[in-house]
Amino acid sequence: MRVRMVDVSHQFPGTGLLFRGLSLDLVAGDLVGLTGPSGSGKSTLLSLLAGWERPTQGQIVWDGVGSVGWVFQNPYGVPGRTALDHVALPLLAKGSTRRAANEKAVALLDRFGLSGLAERPYSALSGGEAQRLMLARAMAKSPDLLLVDEPTAQLDPAAAARVDDVLGQLANSSTIVVVATHDPRTAAACDRVVDLAGWWSGVDGGRGLRRADSGGGSGGAESGPGSVEVSE
Repeated sequence: MRVRMVDVSHQFPGTGLLFRGLSLDLVAGDLVGLTGPSGSGKSTLLSLLAGWERPTQGQIVWDGVGSVGWVFQNPYGVPGRTALDHVALPLLAKGSTRRAANEKAVALLDRFGLSGLAERPYSALSGGEAQRLMLARAMAKSPDLLLVDEPTAQLDPAAAARVDDVLGQLANSSTIVVVATHDPRTAAACDRVVDLAGWWSGVDGGRGLRRADSGGGSGGAESGPGSVEVSE
């Protein structure tokens, strides 16, 4: 399983380039952090990796990626449903029995430090607990590619530290994980970091570019992920 970005550049109509000539090779087991100043294109790059946007230039190739999971920075769940329900539901949707789904959901909750909260309603969870729950829910879906956008942006330092502690558990032999973050501690929890400041055009149409233009090619994406699922 692999995702390859080759000389990718992107801009929105009427704006300068966000980044230019970016090449990136992602394989199963990778836990990659995306950093850079506001406006450098971290969330946009996640959209490109998900196949929601097409690059202005360059190429993105998905090889063996059939599903994409996405966890946004503001978690949202069903207030009256328990933590266990939130993780078990995607397993039930995939055909598991209630008993099997609950057993796997309990194991996932334990993995993310939430085993004691299985029967707690979502409305009673703290911000850090809710964010870890959405990560557990995303992993229950077994995505090939998991995109996580600013997982600690809305959290206090103690809650952010607990989320950072579980990030290392996300990547495995069948999943690629990409995390966009402003937080250096979150970036440090990743195996490697791509700093978009090195490819950032800034807001002046490219005069602030800090990496030489590597050319690129015609815009487009070969193939694409089979499906994108959101864990809010």
